[in-house]
Amino acid sequence: MRTLLITGPGGSGRSTIAAATALAAAREGTRTLVLGADRADTLGAALGVVTGAAPVEAAEHLTAWRPDATESFRADLTAFQERAASALELLGAARLDAEELTPLPGAEELALLRALRDAALSDVYDLLVVDLPPTPHALALLALPEELRRYLRRLLPAERQAARALRPVLGRLAGVPMPSEWLYDTAGRWDVELAAVQAVLADRNTAVRLVAEPGPAGADAVRAAGLALALRGLRPDLLVANRVLPDSAEDPWLAGPVAQQGKTLDEWQGTYDVRPVRHLGHDPRGTDDLAALAVPGAGATGSTVEWPVADRLAEDGVLVWHIPLPGAIRDELDLVRRGDELVVAVGQFRRIVPLPSALRRCTVAGAALREGELRIRFTPDPGLWPQGR
Repeated sequence: MRTLLITGPGGSGRSTIAAATALAAAREGTRTLVLGADRADTLGAALGVVTGAAPVEAAEHLTAWRPDATESFRADLTAFQERAASALELLGAARLDAEELTPLPGAEELALLRALRDAALSDVYDLLVVDLPPTPHALALLALPEELRRYLRRLLPAERQAARALRPVLGRLAGVPMPSEWLYDTAGRWDVELAAVQAVLADRNTAVRLVAEPGPAGADAVRAAGLALALRGLRPDLLVANRVLPDSAEDPWLAGPVAQQGKTLDEWQGTYDVRPVRHLGHDPRGTDDLAALAVPGAGATGSTVEWPVADRLAEDGVLVWHIPLPGAIRDELDLVRRGDELVVAVGQFRRIVPLPSALRRCTVAGAALREGELRIRFTPDPGLWPQGR
């Protein structure tokens, strides 16, 4: 299955483009599922149908689905209470009834990720189009599986599970209760689920697509989105320039906006594969309007980007890690080596990445940002590096 993740700044028309892309694919005979998570059902409004917890047929070969975060949250927390019953009773805690549970912040994101995973692993559809939240929230959503798995590994290391038989003894010696079996089982189950989501995001049949309206605000949003995606090892397959005004507009008042859009489009052309979508003169509603939008096809190459390590030991005595960061500014860049991990911060964006195995036996010798690429130099640590190399 192909998966197309569509995002853009708020108000850019990303939900409309997602709906139009899905509809165009469906009209070509592709079994398509379009997935959204907007509480206001913007996706359904564009398609002219009401979407909800149950998938609904929006057109021939096209299904729309908006997962119910409330039900998912209630089911998860109820199951958690069942597994933690003994611990809750020990603490004297009263259980919460499903009817009184209200989803906490982040429940929508987790529900969307779970639905994305389930849909991508099914064999019912040929194409999955995901209407992600606005760019800042979408970037946090794409980072969530990796970050949560990292937290789980730090809080409940897998190697500690080897001492299951010793935990009662250790608990008596330490005088404090040790983590129960259900806690490790729950962490393991979450890790498997998150790993499945990560696999979908990293799959070569998954692509990220940006939608923005050409102009100063759109240019700033695209720069930030491109940089944040690059920090995650992703790049958009193309950039949809939405609501492009015609060059031949006779109204003199439109001359300024047209010129402004043209300037932004020229700037984008140097970095992205830009696909303009003309302004219809009104907000698209229903399948007829969506069909009138000349959206690019859903066929796309994967969005993952390699971070190669160049072996320059023979020439300069160093290994160089190349990390593409287009649009990064040196003054906004910060690097910290912590054990076998590297903390990379670029402006408001931050990621903690594990070092490749060869670099773990090295020390950082310096770094430079050149032509949109971060190059970090590592020198072998004599105490850790294999002899004879």
